Amino acid sequence: MPKRYLSIWFRHLATDRMVRLHPELRDKPFLLYAPEHGRMVVRASSRALDREGIAPGMVVADVRAILPSVEVFPDDPVTTDKLLKDLAEWFLRYTPVPAIDPPDGLMLDITGCTHLWGGELSYLKSIVIRLRKGGYDVKAAIADTIGAAWAIARFGKNGTIVEPGRQAEALRSLPPSALRLETTILQRLEKLGFRQIGQLSRIPRTNLRRRFGDVLLTRLGQALGTEPELLNPVQPPPLYQEWLPALEPIRTAKGIEIALQRLLDTLCERFFNEGKGMRTGTFKGYRVDGKVEQISIGTNRASRNAVHLFKLFELKIPEIEPALGIELFVLEATLVEEVSETQEALWSMGNSDHAAIAELLDNIAGKVGMKSIHRYLPLEHHWPEASIKEVSSLVEEPETTWRTDRPRPLHLLPHPEPIEVMVALPDYPPLHFRYKGNLIKVAKADGPERIEQEWWLQTGPPRDYYYVEDENGARYWLFRLGTYGNGEPRWFLHGFFA
Repeated sequence: MPKRYLSIWFRHLATDRMVRLHPELRDKPFLLYAPEHGRMVVRASSRALDREGIAPGMVVADVRAILPSVEVFPDDPVTTDKLLKDLAEWFLRYTPVPAIDPPDGLMLDITGCTHLWGGELSYLKSIVIRLRKGGYDVKAAIADTIGAAWAIARFGKNGTIVEPGRQAEALRSLPPSALRLETTILQRLEKLGFRQIGQLSRIPRTNLRRRFGDVLLTRLGQALGTEPELLNPVQPPPLYQEWLPALEPIRTAKGIEIALQRLLDTLCERFFNEGKGMRTGTFKGYRVDGKVEQISIGTNRASRNAVHLFKLFELKIPEIEPALGIELFVLEATLVEEVSETQEALWSMGNSDHAAIAELLDNIAGKVGMKSIHRYLPLEHHWPEASIKEVSSLVEEPETTWRTDRPRPLHLLPHPEPIEVMVALPDYPPLHFRYKGNLIKVAKADGPERIEQEWWLQTGPPRDYYYVEDENGARYWLFRLGTYGNGEPRWFLHGFFA
């Protein structure tokens, strides 16, 4: 059976990820930046910014001069790479051979798969529609070779399906950059007047090799199908699941506990051999009447301690209704993480409280829910709402230290909320302010503390923060946005002190 490949190009992968997280950015011009040689350089631009001619590689300061209203955010290539890998694994439902095509594409070997969707056209439409509904701006193409599919997805008409054996004709009018060549080779081709791939096919191979080396011939051959090219497909994540059928239906809590303990012992032994641990798990009981009973747990760190995991499940066993009896038990670790031997030794040391803290948090979460427990780490940003991040792991290390030289509220609002104030003189703290309809009189105050954004992020006036206390002893963190010498400033409430 001849090979068929589908190339998918995510035109704005990094910024589409941001829009999925923050829907309010959907129609706004924004960019992602990263430092490079002492300057802040654009790494990715949104769809709206793309229409303004802003492209990766430009300096952020130049972009601000062109479009002062642009919003800027730091680039996070690690998260974007993980997203691309997750997307590749998601495509296992469409083909057993999906591969990552960095930095912003996927390549699928769809040989023998498309008939399940009624043909290549229906297959392609199904994928593109699903991705666009998910918020991704994509272009896609199908061809006999990896090189041809890649080229047409990026330089051809969106949704093109090249008929088998017709890739040379489809590539003829495309530019040489569609061959995935290095910049230096493309520059030499440009100087010599090569504007289309079809021009190269009329040049003897020996002449091309002498001027441009073997790379050009290899890429051209891979696109046309005369040179082999292999995919490095993603592997489906291993299934951490154990089954235990019952000789007779189990109806008692004690019987359920015994089944759970046996499954945990088996699964934790596998974890130990593979250097992994459970973060989330589900215990299911299949009843004789066809219904399924299940309970789930989560941990603050990957654990392979069968005793600890059993205690977490044990809290929820009363939720299981065996009815006429359970004939099959299944334990599945739905989230598994690596557990290094060094980390395990540190957490298990007799003079360390880390393991006890983690297990205590797991026990609390089992009673009040995982969503009730949060851990925050500091980030190197000036504005308070951008200076922290929430993490799910107890072992993740902070990038910087917490600021302790100035008071900070215990409860920081995710977004500052506007308030109405009465101020005696400019640069003075408020005499009173109104928040959610309540008039709050200020008894004590301290400030101002000026906090500005980083210069490459500056989008507006600075903030002047005040620490105020009302007549009942409650303390608030307020700030004034702007100064009285430049229009009418606005006031906001940003946090509450303990």
